[in-house]
Amino acid sequence: MPPQSESSFIGIELSGSRLRAATVNNEGVIGERREAGLQADGLVGQVAALVSDLGQNESKIAAVGIAIPGLVNRQTDRVVASRDLPGIVRENLHAELIEATGLRFELENDANAAAYGECKIGAGRGSRDLFYNTIGEGIGGAIILDGKLWTGASGFAGEVGHITIDTEGSECACGNTGCLETIASAPNIVRRAKERLNRDSTSSLSKLAMNKNFTADDLAREAKEGDDFSLMMIERTGKYIGTGVASIINLLNIERIVLGGGVMQAGDLILKPIIQEARRRAFQPCFETTQIVAAALGTDAATIGAAMLARDASIT
Repeated sequence: MPPQSESSFIGIELSGSRLRAATVNNEGVIGERREAGLQADGLVGQVAALVSDLGQNESKIAAVGIAIPGLVNRQTDRVVASRDLPGIVRENLHAELIEATGLRFELENDANAAAYGECKIGAGRGSRDLFYNTIGEGIGGAIILDGKLWTGASGFAGEVGHITIDTEGSECACGNTGCLETIASAPNIVRRAKERLNRDSTSSLSKLAMNKNFTADDLAREAKEGDDFSLMMIERTGKYIGTGVASIINLLNIERIVLGGGVMQAGDLILKPIIQEARRRAFQPCFETTQIVAAALGTDAATIGAAMLARDASIT
């Protein structure tokens, strides 16, 4: 049966060392929020307490969705791998959460959850087929076909971060070399920028040269303020991402590509070179029927999407 109109859902995102959660109604509107540091030895108890706390002001919590930075097989409700949270996430997490709360839980990869949120109420709204690309600490992707997540044979489809961009490039955590993630993820943008600063004396005029601990966010901010070096690094990063986007366009002939994640905080400074490079490299008939847009939900995408997945799982 469809959930009752007064039902609410909880979306939870496990991200690095933080846990973000919120109540979400049937229309995808966030109500109350909570954020806390992850407790490595007590994740199940922490989530159970959080769900109880968020549910105090709700008439009914129908289900909970959790977005996890890792590989999730929803057919078996198992977390197969989580590089960012190896000591916290266990294979039996799903069963433990149900036992601790008495509620239905849906576990999903964080990129898949964010894609679902963008599809339902964000930048993908109105499109039936889309590819979501998140570019942050890592690079992930998700495919939505006819309004539904398409996750492949074992739940792992969309790993665009491991498309090879440079066959002579750096080794990736996945074991390959030259993956898109080794070039365009936030830590690797910083790595490339530092390497360029070290070998190019003309770059010393950049404000970044005076800050050895700068981040990708700092680089995006300086680019927006007109720093030539930062602008160059953002543009080159956009070209790498655009190369990956062109491969997606050629493979899927998808209706819309939505680009999210922290790196997209650079806005048009990175979006424009992405589109330009995708136009240059993609098969033109495919490119001309694909919209490439920035995500709309920001850091709420995975939280909302996880809750929407929990909502819709009770209908199917």
